[in-house]
Amino acid sequence: MMVACQEQHEHIAPAVNPRDSVPMMTSYGVNALISDSGVIKYRIVTEQWDYNPNVNPSRSIFEKGLFLTQFDEKFHVQGYIQCDTAYNYDKLRLWELRGRVRILTKDGLRFTSEQLFWDEVKHEFYSHVFSKLVTPERTLQGTYFRSDDRMTHYYVSNSKGTFEKSDFDGSNDEKSEDIGDQPPFRDMSQPQRKSTR
Repeated sequence: MMVACQEQHEHIAPAVNPRDSVPMMTSYGVNALISDSGVIKYRIVTEQWDYNPNVNPSRSIFEKGLFLTQFDEKFHVQGYIQCDTAYNYDKLRLWELRGRVRILTKDGLRFTSEQLFWDEVKHEFYSHVFSKLVTPERTLQGTYFRSDDRMTHYYVSNSKGTFEKSDFDGSNDEKSEDIGDQPPFRDMSQPQRKSTR
């Protein structure tokens, strides 16, 4: 009779360094003004603001939503940005907005999406998910969006929406023309009695 002994190994994961997962700063009920070169440019309103410099890249986390208002030099509201969750990668100067992203500009342009990136270095917004853009003149929808950070020059690909005819041929004869996935028009059929045979 042979008996073999095996050494028992406990299967455990490596310890999580608490510095990686715990924010250095947590603020509740935040209503803060942000200035650039001595001029107030933004107001941030959020229920919770976490800052973690230990993760790579370092970031501010707004898990309970964010409402950001933009001002001009005379402290007039230029527009707002709202979302359910936001990440601000401070060293990259990049914002990532997620969940019910809404933007309204002073020109009446409305933007909605589920994800949007704001690159402060390149001064542009972009999104790789379905986005909807509504202006006083037209409505655009598409799966790729790119714009300057003033939302005055924008590009939407794989789009559908309502455009003015002059957008395509330069004329102003017709007011609008629908572009998109419209079913072909079909005449109504006349009801007929079902045969009982």
